Formats: sequence, C-alpha cells, structure tokens
Amino acid sequence: MGLVGLNAKPWKLSKKVLPQHTDHAGVMWHGSYLNWLEEARIKALAQTGLSYSDLSKEGFELPVIELKIKYISSLHHGDEVIMESSVLGKTGLRVPWETNFLKNGNIISAKAYVELVITRLDKKGTRLVRKYPSFLSAAIRKLQEGPSQ
Repeated sequence: MGLVGLNAKPWKLSKKVLPQHTDHAGVMWHGSYLNWLEEARIKALAQTGLSYSDLSKEGFELPVIELKIKYISSLHHGDEVIMESSVLGKTGLRVPWETNFLKNGNIISAKAYVELVITRLDKKGTRLVRKYPSFLSAAIRKLQEGPSQ
C-alpha cells in the first residue's frame, strides 16, 4: 500500500495519542485507528465545502466496504501523529482512500486502505448511488486533487 493516488498533495490531520486511545500497556488500541481514519475523511470532505452532516441530512452515507491496516511500529501514549490521506482514482462505485500514520512527522507507523461506496436512503430503503449528483461529484474530484493550500 503506497500513497499512489493522483500524485496530489495529501489531506493532513494532526493527532496526539491520548490515554483514551490506548490499551492497558499504553499502546494505541486498534479501534482508535478506525476512529481516526473516519475523522480524517470527514475533515477532508468538510475542506471541500461539503459537511458530512449535511450529506447525511440529504439521505447520503459513505459506508466502509473494505478496510486494511498494516501496523508497522506501535504508537504510544503521548506520540504526535500526522495522518496523510489521499483519495485514489474512483473505481466503479468504490471510492478508495490510502492513509499513512506518521509518528514524529516522518516515521510511518501504519498504513491504511479504505474503500467506501455512496448510498442513499429513500422510501424504498438504502440503495447504492450509481450516478452522483453534481455537488457530490465535485466534492470527490476535490478530494482526489488534494487540499489547495
């Protein structure tokens, strides 16, 4: 798993490992990685001008359909972490993301690969969105391009 994407600048999120993120030995608990990945995606989406809460109010959701994390070196209570995420080229209905967890700004401690799909709740139930509304296509395009600053 490498950040191949579109060679765009990655979306970044700075985090600090707190006691609530760790197990009894002070090592970051595996479930905390999932929470951080979701936070990074939601923050990146907001930076494109689309809030996840507004998206949800319109009946859209972005469920995870595939997830892989490669743990390289442990994160511990007190570690400063920068998450660098890139949205790869959309494949079919899937929106793939790759994220590196960088300890001390440059040591890769974990790599994650996540695939999302877009669904919408209507009167018939939850359905896969096959044709994106223009505002959603624009947001995904901006996510693939990376932050402008």
